[in-house]
Amino acid sequence: MKVAVYPGSFDPITKGHEDIIKRAAKVFDELIVVVSVNPDKKGLFDIPERVELIKRVVKPYANVKVESFDGLVINYMKTHDIKVIIKGLRAMSDFEYEFQMALINNKLDSSVETLFMMTNTEYSFLSSSAVKQTAMFGGCIKGLVPDEILNDVIKKVGNRR
Repeated sequence: MKVAVYPGSFDPITKGHEDIIKRAAKVFDELIVVVSVNPDKKGLFDIPERVELIKRVVKPYANVKVESFDGLVINYMKTHDIKVIIKGLRAMSDFEYEFQMALINNKLDSSVETLFMMTNTEYSFLSSSAVKQTAMFGGCIKGLVPDEILNDVIKKVGNRR
């Protein structure tokens, strides 16, 4: 069985993330979206909230499941004996960072491969940070996040203002 992990902070999940999930789910028998803590980012949603939001978004994809993990992704991979990491790329700046992470992961466990998927050009500008900032200043985020979670993001941002 071909299994892959799509790790990220997903705070919140965007249409770009959903696009990568949808496409990776066609390539692999099972795709596990792993919500992880990024110590460099201040979270809007806590980890259990993110997991629940993503579960609602991926409900149509029978071969996609959602979990959380606190620690190095490579340790998650070892624990679950999974050999493929999926990473989405929007721009060259993403590539530089993700390439560095792929090299570090390879150094930690050379049996794990990282596969890069280019985002759909429709979402090449999109990031969770941009969504949060747009919402915080009252901008329209429809079409930036999946419809299933649109009101959750608006409500959460409203509570933080």
